[in-house]
Amino acid sequence: MRIRTTLTVAAGASALALLTGCGAADMTKQASPFANAQGAKTVTLSVQSWVGAQGNVAVAQYILEHKLGYRVDTVQVDEVPAWDALSQGRVDALLEDWGHPDQEKRYVTDKKTIARGGDLGVTGHIGWYVPTYLAKQHPDITDWRNLNKYASLFRTAESGGKGQLMDGSPSYVTNDKALVNNLKLNYQVVFAGSEAAQITQIRQFAKEKKPFLTYWYAPQWLFEKVPMTEVKLPPYKDGCDADPAKITCSYPHTPLQKYLNADFAKGGGEAAAFLKKFKWTTKDQNEVSLMIADQKLTPQEAAKKWVDSHPTVWKEWLDAR
Repeated sequence: MRIRTTLTVAAGASALALLTGCGAADMTKQASPFANAQGAKTVTLSVQSWVGAQGNVAVAQYILEHKLGYRVDTVQVDEVPAWDALSQGRVDALLEDWGHPDQEKRYVTDKKTIARGGDLGVTGHIGWYVPTYLAKQHPDITDWRNLNKYASLFRTAESGGKGQLMDGSPSYVTNDKALVNNLKLNYQVVFAGSEAAQITQIRQFAKEKKPFLTYWYAPQWLFEKVPMTEVKLPPYKDGCDADPAKITCSYPHTPLQKYLNADFAKGGGEAAAFLKKFKWTTKDQNEVSLMIADQKLTPQEAAKKWVDSHPTVWKEWLDAR
């Protein structure tokens, strides 16, 4: 996400099971063993560390392997380096990007080494959230202008006497430190370290019915388990986030996009045609994500279960052949 540094560390089908919360690889030094394999029917997919992106890749990988006969490699990398890897042909496709205008201009518009792959079909949004049980107790807490009044509720050992605003991975692009400073909020941004660690902390807070304020994003399966209510920040307007240091507005709602290596987009055959056509709903993504993260199915098992129960959806993706 521009919002999160968004949309690859072991190779092969088994790697996806390890991805939530993993550290990112440096793709400037690591190439997929399948990338650019001469004469081989292969495709390499970039996969992000959050579970929704894992769901995209798991389903795409399953169909590529079981319906189209491809060998698929997956590689994890942070969002901005993923664009470099895609441009260099180290990976063929990025299935969930949350908006990186600088990279898009450099690689799509200027260098033309990356091609647009179309909408994923899912709209992403980042915001600040409190548990719904807390919002019911203090309805005005969902207005940012009242957050300082409640700062003491959110103090933790890590927040230095201020209220804690919990973020996830330091690798996600976030405006939160600037927002706290510019909105003059008595809060400290504290990083949980990864999506998985953040989820663990949120669930523990919820189990004990404790107050918490967290950076979070939709779509995300956790809303099904821990209902949360968004805190209203100053409204987003085009250009209000142009200077990250001066930002005082909320995060935008972002139609998530796919991108392909330009050469792969032109010569990738059935795989490229399929990935361009791949488009599903937030409900679909959350269904797979919930199976992976909450029901503890492997990504491959979740993908198979979803594919078996939604043939009318994925067969349309193959009509592009």
